Amino acid sequence: MTDGTSLRNEKTPRVLKDWRPEDRDFWNAKGHRIARRNLWISVPCLLLGFCVWMLFSAVAVNLNKVGFAFTTEQLFMLTAIPSVSGAILRVPYSFMTPLFGGRRWTAISTLFLLLPCLWLGFAVQNTSTAYSTFLIIALLCGFGGANFASSMSNISFFYPKSHQGAALGINGGLGNLGVSVMQLVAPLAVSVAIFGFFGTQGKELANGSILWLQNAAWIWVPFLMLATLAAWFGMNDIASSKASIRQQLPVLKRGHLWVMSMLYLAAFGSFIGFSAGFAVLTKTQFPDVEIMHYAFFGPFFGALARSFGGMLSDKLGGVKVTLVNYLMMALFAALLFLTLPVNGQGGNFIAFFALFMALFLTAGLGSGSTYQMIAIIFRKTTADRAIAQGKSPEQAQQAAVTDTAAALGFISSIGAIGGFFIPQAFGMSLAMTGSPAGAMKVFLLFYLVCAAVTFCVYGRKSAKLVAEKRK
Repeated sequence: MTDGTSLRNEKTPRVLKDWRPEDRDFWNAKGHRIARRNLWISVPCLLLGFCVWMLFSAVAVNLNKVGFAFTTEQLFMLTAIPSVSGAILRVPYSFMTPLFGGRRWTAISTLFLLLPCLWLGFAVQNTSTAYSTFLIIALLCGFGGANFASSMSNISFFYPKSHQGAALGINGGLGNLGVSVMQLVAPLAVSVAIFGFFGTQGKELANGSILWLQNAAWIWVPFLMLATLAAWFGMNDIASSKASIRQQLPVLKRGHLWVMSMLYLAAFGSFIGFSAGFAVLTKTQFPDVEIMHYAFFGPFFGALARSFGGMLSDKLGGVKVTLVNYLMMALFAALLFLTLPVNGQGGNFIAFFALFMALFLTAGLGSGSTYQMIAIIFRKTTADRAIAQGKSPEQAQQAAVTDTAAALGFISSIGAIGGFFIPQAFGMSLAMTGSPAGAMKVFLLFYLVCAAVTFCVYGRKSAKLVAEKRK
């Protein structure tokens, strides 16, 4: 029998051929240490992915300052396009971990993000760069958002059912923190000649200050390289997680997939959509406010709340947390109308900012609680179905883990669409009425619908789901 000391000294292979997280003895002996190491390497890789995904939320607001002449609608489009490509790419990315292995795919997908960062840094230095070029770069930034699907799928394989909420909450929540990190770091980076030794030039603004806008993209390059190496040499592939696309596709037939996609869209879609459009929106309503000094707070609160939402759901049940959360989102959206300027007059920026911070927080909380619901629901329903079909407990467990990973990835792609529709809704509402109130009415109604769906579909089953969670 192998004692604890020899287990600690044993070298962990890159491909784990024996992985049984639901086996309590295995988990306590060594499983939790391996899972924790993979989680804490996954987090910075995902965080950097979100930094790249939301680059244009910080860059777009500064493009006209350095000599470009894009319209407000064009700037909103640049902040929205990465969310479109990120959402679409999350579908194939959700299948990548079982195909290639979590370690390999995390390293490859992180390395690829060097392309949009390097290209954008050169593009912003030339004011003759076509708008279409920025659209292409924005599409490539979407690959950073796609990383979320494969990352969450990968981490779900490492943890037992009882730890899914916390593990996915930490990975997703701290990964989401990349939006806040980017919006905090980018404004600081563009004010200093960090890469001046390469001969790059800054742009002198009307107030006499110099803006090195290329730094907003290039600052992430060294960190992406380090994260790629950490993933390649420090993470593990799980042999039992291998599955073909054909084995994963049946999850699309499950009714729960589409219901949970809607719920996740309201939560994460709001988080990423507000992250993308908040700075530009605030500039249109309160032009005298230097919003980039404060924009990072919203994604910061939302990201931390996501981790808390997952852990809170492990204790109280994801259904209860999700239901209350959507009611709170509806309340904050309703109160926001009272803070908006009317015909360019009035408005209360402090109240506007405070309510948006509350929306960010609840959007993050709901992202964590809905993801916990997904993991619990799919593990239970798939395992029950497999047992009913005469499969062994081991086969049922394998099917449950595979279906859960596929569902997490696919649902995340639906949620990411919010990053496109929310900035576009703001842009259209402003173009048609001069106010974002029209868009906010749609969001308010959607939150109320999601609260009703949560109660009607899952509310009467919450006790059963919580009981299953605690087994």
